[in-house]
Amino acid sequence: KKTKTGQFVTDEDTLSALAPQHPIVADILAYRENMKLKSTYLDALPRYICPRDGRIHTQFHQMLTATGRLASQDPNLQNIPVRTEQGRLIRTAFVPASEEYTMLSADYSQIELRIMAALSGDPAMCGAFREGRDIHTETAARVYGIPRDQVDAVMRRAAKTVNFGIIYGISAFGLSQRLGCPRGEAATLIENYFTQFPVVKSFMEDLVHKAEQAGYAETLLGRRRMIPEINSANKTIKSAAERTAINTPIQGTAADMIKIAMIHVDKLLKGTRSRLILQIHDELLVDLHRDELALIPKIEEAMVSALPLPGRQLAGSPLKNIFSKDSHAFRIPEFPRLPDAVFSLPAVSVSSLWTSCPSNGKFLKRMIPPRQKNGRERISL
Repeated sequence: KKTKTGQFVTDEDTLSALAPQHPIVADILAYRENMKLKSTYLDALPRYICPRDGRIHTQFHQMLTATGRLASQDPNLQNIPVRTEQGRLIRTAFVPASEEYTMLSADYSQIELRIMAALSGDPAMCGAFREGRDIHTETAARVYGIPRDQVDAVMRRAAKTVNFGIIYGISAFGLSQRLGCPRGEAATLIENYFTQFPVVKSFMEDLVHKAEQAGYAETLLGRRRMIPEINSANKTIKSAAERTAINTPIQGTAADMIKIAMIHVDKLLKGTRSRLILQIHDELLVDLHRDELALIPKIEEAMVSALPLPGRQLAGSPLKNIFSKDSHAFRIPEFPRLPDAVFSLPAVSVSSLWTSCPSNGKFLKRMIPPRQKNGRERISL
């Protein structure tokens, strides 16, 4: 395969498909990945270290994303890699302010899917969350028509892609590209999904219809995103606008929720030695003083109560927050969308991370400029 200029195509997707045919292809892909990590992080991050305090200070922007999420720039600390071993090694360079502190990570668990369940009121999806079942395994079992204990890792990954793709109004073509499967197979997966979660489908159709009538989509709190293209005669433009109309109430509500949580946590930390230092989409990072570990359940509660989601209590079953010791899964109750609906709360998964990164480690030496190598310096957020 060649480009318009006659050059061979060497993008990642093409090379990944060729990797089984010759070992040099895998070496090329690994080289590219390592060079990207080096240029993006190893070479770039040390330039952002503030000489006054030895920390990296990012800039947050509220007006860069259409969904309302905060955007981190100079440097972008919201995309520090975690999926690969090399990426996780880069993360070890970010440590607490001193030995007196630890990093607390608190993130919402599958919040966009929970918002979808809460806003749509689909009984199957709400039931899966309410009973503490893994939503991706549940989806795989339903779309493939098999028992949950027969779902393998490949099926679960496919179901996960479908779950999050539906939120973005994914098409059969788009899903086939992500899964690397025939378009017909992807179309069947989407069809089976809507058969198993019929209320989700009608909810999405209602969102598109409302946007066509009003010219905008809005979040649970009423924050609007204008979508004038929703009534375009151009099919491609209209399809993109319809995907925006579906995604905005879900991802936009998640963005509103984490911002409110930031305000709550910031107020909670007033007068303490602990500080809120970073927001990464659905996650908050706190530089937590070791003498203030009692703040952890309060931070958890502040995030849980940030933006209650609409829901209705099951008959005879009291509505309450349930955090299991292992999964921290919150059980969203099944509910019809009625005016007298009470509120359910989103799940928060909270973990306390003690990060050690000795200053004589080879990696940290590369991250710290020579003038700052003194055996005690740390790269802190």
